[in-house]
Amino acid sequence: MRFSILGSGSSGNAALLVTAGARVLVDAGFSARRLGAMLAAIGESLEKVDAVFLTHEHGDHAAGIDGLKKFPHIRIFANQATARAVQSHLEHRPDWQIFETGARFAFRDLIVESFAVPHDAQEPVGFRFTSGHEGDLFAPRRSIAWLTDLGHAPQNIHECIRECEVVVVEANHCPELLKNDPKRPWSLKQRISGRHGHLSNHAAHALLAAVASPRWRRIYLTHLSRDCNSRAAVELAFAGIRGTLTTCEFSVVEPGQSTPFYDLE
Repeated sequence: MRFSILGSGSSGNAALLVTAGARVLVDAGFSARRLGAMLAAIGESLEKVDAVFLTHEHGDHAAGIDGLKKFPHIRIFANQATARAVQSHLEHRPDWQIFETGARFAFRDLIVESFAVPHDAQEPVGFRFTSGHEGDLFAPRRSIAWLTDLGHAPQNIHECIRECEVVVVEANHCPELLKNDPKRPWSLKQRISGRHGHLSNHAAHALLAAVASPRWRRIYLTHLSRDCNSRAAVELAFAGIRGTLTTCEFSVVEPGQSTPFYDLE
């Protein structure tokens, strides 16, 4: 398994997951042209992508679906509510692959598990992607959890991320920076900080501290607000747990930043 975050934040979200038998995007929150350029920067292309897995219909996660009509071979996986919401803004009909939230299914050499997350979208989900087999020396079992856009983390989410090697989780905002932000009206601040909004640095820290799995090898802290968060605020909020999870690496993905491939060997 190889994994690269192409971009993360309110301006767009997408990542590429590569296995021996599949290349898939997790979300497509940039134009198809931008996605193509991002993939080219890491030696990949949309022609090689097999599928997109959508977490929900918001533009910063699904804006690229319209432009992908130029690549009809790409399958689009989503639950029915998300597909319906995205389709309402499209003139073409993608190759929708509809799953039920909570379902576990195979796509090529990937096992895909979806789980509900609390966010103000139609039916938002997180994903756990698994490839390989437990105890197999040449193709060991590896899992990645994708967990962004949620206002709080119910117990089922704790269990979904516990056995993964890599966890991608949002650390969206610093509560103080959000409170003092002059650009956002109070109603938007309430939405962001509400139980169906986004995880703050402290809430993301609390989730990881509650699970603190010894299996974790890398944590990506993503979906940072450009105005209401900062690398310094994230580093400060997560300083304590870094001392606890000493065998786990932490990567802060700032807005506009991509990450090099991470190989799960």
